[in-house]
Amino acid sequence: MTRSMIFKMERPGLLHEGDRVSVSEGVLPTSYYYTIDPALAMSGNIPIRERMMAREGVVTAIEVNARGYYVTAEFEEGET
Repeated sequence: MTRSMIFKMERPGLLHEGDRVSVSEGVLPTSYYYTIDPALAMSGNIPIRERMMAREGVVTAIEVNARGYYVTAEFEEGET
């Protein structure tokens, strides 16, 4: 199963389409968040029931809009 996730990147040029990335998981009281290492981009808060199990993926798109730079990455996750 492939999972797509969007991350906010603060500056341009830190990541490019096709880059392999690894993520670390942060824990909040009712959710998780993920950071593309080393602190290149961060996800929004993800509910506990939607926790991501994969830790490596590939950047599939980078979008620039009025709010900033957004990185889409895909991760292969096994069936749970």
